[in-house]
Amino acid sequence: MNSTITMKYQTTVPKVVRDALGIAINDVIEWTVEKGRAVVRPVHSDFLSYRNSVNVEAGDITSDIEAARDAIAGRFR
Repeated sequence: MNSTITMKYQTTVPKVVRDALGIAINDVIEWTVEKGRAVVRPVHSDFLSYRNSVNVEAGDITSDIEAARDAIAGRFR
């Protein structure tokens, strides 16, 4: 399977390869060179690994919304 490099060094990932790697629009791929060959791997972030990494206490949503609106309005004063 071939893919052409454009003048901007861009290329299209063939559908068969996209399907095999499970990648879609806005996904990230990682390029490495191993023993003179280009290797492309999908980068899948494991967002659950960040669970409980930020301590969040109970808040008042109404006051949070008002504070956000005040902050935004402050930019236009």
